[in-house]
Amino acid sequence: MDYLDVADKIRLTIPPPEIETNQPPRPISNPSPEKEREIWVEKVAGRPWPPGAKEYVPELKPVFAAQDIPSDLVWLAEVESSFDRRALSPVGAAGLFQLMPDTAKRFGLSLWPRDQRYQPKPSAAASAQYLKYLYGRFHDWRLVLAAYNAGEGTVQKLLDRYKTHSYDVIAEHLPAETQMYVPRVEAVLQQRAGVNLEQLPAPQS
Repeated sequence: MDYLDVADKIRLTIPPPEIETNQPPRPISNPSPEKEREIWVEKVAGRPWPPGAKEYVPELKPVFAAQDIPSDLVWLAEVESSFDRRALSPVGAAGLFQLMPDTAKRFGLSLWPRDQRYQPKPSAAASAQYLKYLYGRFHDWRLVLAAYNAGEGTVQKLLDRYKTHSYDVIAEHLPAETQMYVPRVEAVLQQRAGVNLEQLPAPQS
């Protein structure tokens, strides 16, 4: 429901397009990435930690750190699963970090006879490895988050099409869910860890 609530609020912030006589109405423009970030910060502010966070955040921060990934990115699990390790999406993503089967196997997880995506520490390690790989490819945390959600191929095609390395340039062309996902993660990081995405260091190894 968060995405729907924020989408409704975003619509209220966008002025209707001017209507010219005998002309079809212009399409409503997307909000700027800055406006979406502001709305998500307001949405997340004051919200209590989700169930499970108090257990999993201290347990999994060292797992991220061991992969040379900023440990505060463990809060990705709030957006992905609300820290429910049993979470399963309609498209087959599973666990705290909602890894798809191919991604899980790519980063060393077993799906049979026991699906390791549902095990907090192995899934955190695989998620951290994937984030590290994505940073090595895109060199920007917003692009990393966009690729984590929409797929690296989708992000790369847009960067190539618009001849840019900037998330903000391609933001309005990303899938609608991803346009909401990236600023939502940013807002969660600000509220839970007190850090801005730009402040997170790059992996060093």
